[in-house]
Amino acid sequence: MARVFKQKQKFPNTEQQQRIHSIQQQLVSPTSSESFQIVLLELSSPCLIQAPAQPPLPPPPTPTGPRPKMTSSGRSAVPISSSNSDSTDIPEFEPFGLPGPRGFPPLTDYLDILKVDMMRLPEETNKQQHHTNFYNSDYLVVRRGQEFEVKITFNRPYKPASDKFAVEFVIGSSPQFSKGTYIPVFPHNERSSPWEGSITNTADDTVTMGITAAATCIVGKYNMYVAVVTPFGIRRTRKDKSRNLYILFNPWATADAVFLDDEKERDECVMNEMGILYHGAYDDVAERNWNYGQFNFGVLDACLYIMDRSDMPITNRGDPIRVTRKASAMLNSRDDEGVLVGNWSGDYTYGVAPTSWTGSTDILLTYASGQMPVCYAQCWVYAAVFNTFLRCLGIPSRVVTNFYSAHDTDGNLKMDIILDENGRIDRSRTKDSIWNYHCWNECFMSRPDLPAGFGGWQVVDATPQETSDGMFRCGPASVQAIKHGQICFPFDAAFLFAEVNSDVVFYSRNKDGTMEPVRVNRTHIGRMVVTKSAGDMTRREITDQYKFPEGSTEERTVLEKAEEYGCKRDKSELPPADVDLILPTLEVSVGDDFEMSLEFVNRSDERRTVDIYISGSVVFYTGVTSSEFLFRNPTVTVGPNKSVKESVTVESKAYMKHLVEQANINFIATGKVQETGQIITAMKVITLHNPKLTVTVSEGGRVSEEMTATVEFTNPFSFSLEGVYIRMEGPGVMLSKSKYYSLIQGRTSLSWAEYFTPQRAGDSRVIASLDCPALRQVLGQASITVKP
Repeated sequence: MARVFKQKQKFPNTEQQQRIHSIQQQLVSPTSSESFQIVLLELSSPCLIQAPAQPPLPPPPTPTGPRPKMTSSGRSAVPISSSNSDSTDIPEFEPFGLPGPRGFPPLTDYLDILKVDMMRLPEETNKQQHHTNFYNSDYLVVRRGQEFEVKITFNRPYKPASDKFAVEFVIGSSPQFSKGTYIPVFPHNERSSPWEGSITNTADDTVTMGITAAATCIVGKYNMYVAVVTPFGIRRTRKDKSRNLYILFNPWATADAVFLDDEKERDECVMNEMGILYHGAYDDVAERNWNYGQFNFGVLDACLYIMDRSDMPITNRGDPIRVTRKASAMLNSRDDEGVLVGNWSGDYTYGVAPTSWTGSTDILLTYASGQMPVCYAQCWVYAAVFNTFLRCLGIPSRVVTNFYSAHDTDGNLKMDIILDENGRIDRSRTKDSIWNYHCWNECFMSRPDLPAGFGGWQVVDATPQETSDGMFRCGPASVQAIKHGQICFPFDAAFLFAEVNSDVVFYSRNKDGTMEPVRVNRTHIGRMVVTKSAGDMTRREITDQYKFPEGSTEERTVLEKAEEYGCKRDKSELPPADVDLILPTLEVSVGDDFEMSLEFVNRSDERRTVDIYISGSVVFYTGVTSSEFLFRNPTVTVGPNKSVKESVTVESKAYMKHLVEQANINFIATGKVQETGQIITAMKVITLHNPKLTVTVSEGGRVSEEMTATVEFTNPFSFSLEGVYIRMEGPGVMLSKSKYYSLIQGRTSLSWAEYFTPQRAGDSRVIASLDCPALRQVLGQASITVKP
């Protein structure tokens, strides 16, 4: 029989009863939340009354090192291939069945491959016809949707009636025919294939085969094999790096999503390595040259590594929409260890100052080799490196600059500037910022996910400003959608619409905290949008591609449509002030004293008295104030229908010690008219002009012949410049070179000469920059013509 044991109930002894009574007293009036928690723990289990106290469990260890990556194990039959650098070994022989007792017979009587010529040299037809002859690569580089050729030499003449072979292309670690990562191409149409193949020439034992990759195929680096069918199985060439090839987007192919039917624009936005980035102010535009270097050695591999680093599935890499959206996140390092670390602080101790870079090559190669984000970048660096990425992969692209670009923190199409009751700006309550300029990219592609008419130029922006779907990225957003107020279209059209269409609204804050609008400027934001002209080195304004003329019927319609999708604009209809305030446009060099002359124009028939507040601040180009160095509060009287000028002297000693990079000074004048209570405002950004570098190049340039480039600079200041870096490079003629000077004394000069050997004929430039903590963005360039 089973024996049942009944546990004898135990009662607490006297000591335990006293402890329980003590615990009950603590429950009635606990001395702290911590003791209350301990009491609950003690009463939660009777056995704890008798058990000895146990030491507390140690806290879980804090995770260190890189965050573990999510895998597809357990949710996918095969691993999801997300690295172009990973590949699989294809067997050299695949038998049709089991071998006999003595194995397979010798296959010497059947067709065999002796040699494969990829025809990959720059002067051969493949690279010439595919516009890839400038790529400094040892491999074949072609574009999808267009035929290229390979030569295959067999051990005997090819017999079409009896011999069967195929050229196989493999990309990624899990090649599958259904996924487009394994593509067999046949010389005839006996079997279906997404790619086309045909024999274009036969000579003795050599066959020339023409292959056309599908215009929608995956973009990246493929492995190529040649396979021959025998009665016993398929034998193929062994894996050989020399037979690797790159397939890129093709803006010359009508079936490709990036097709651009404008030869001049296509040559500029795909083939041109020399860029111009526009900055400064809309009425004083400055420019800097940039070497995109999309054809330089290693850049193509670096661009593919960026997509690998993002864990982007190989199967998505034929879609330019997905590629550009993923890249806009990967070009910054905010949430995915991307290419560039943004820094607007002015302290660049642990990296390269954004103003020092002269090209993209160093940045991309450093990222690919070190596999760590590169320090540092600001908007034009993000845009320039992104442009290199896009052009390198074959997507037409250009860098665009928007002058007076809104960074609207609350999405209401308003840049709120708060004034106190006397009309003086309240900086502590003004949160929105107006960037003096902002650079982004446009890339050209069709948009099958949008209604007809919204393809073409698309905005993408890698500068980390706001998150989109949880990551710091922006776009692609249709420029046509932005212009026509279709801000619901993907991706991020609403944010970009605000960058060019926001209003500047001045609010007066009363003593009780209430605010009322007193002035609205509807024309300040998005004042001018520019890019480099196609085919030459001039500036082209494209503001009309982003917005209709201010005040037009079309503009009102667009703004009403944007409001339907949730954008809220300020509709205050304020009577115009009868006093205008005009600030002049000035060109001032760093270190100069100058006069700011404010003109007051009275358009009324009565006298007007204005209490004016004039503020001069050193600002970052993002509109963020670094420090205020000037403040004046004059009272100005203007007769009826008259104008009066009020001059303010600005001494260099007042602003020089506060200057930050790009040397921007922002003047804001606000005031109140005593007779009417009306508020008048005016804003002006003055970009101080830096000294220039003098760059000279020796004459008689020829390909592969040594030349000399010389950089000269004179320190125009009385103080010394410390920690000076000079960089120099040129598209197709000179790789990036740099030199460090620990000290350049005041009023002294330096000269630096470098030898270089041009690799390509044509027109180019040698560009140089000088950068140090006390003086940023000193630039220079020299044109050069290299003969064959």
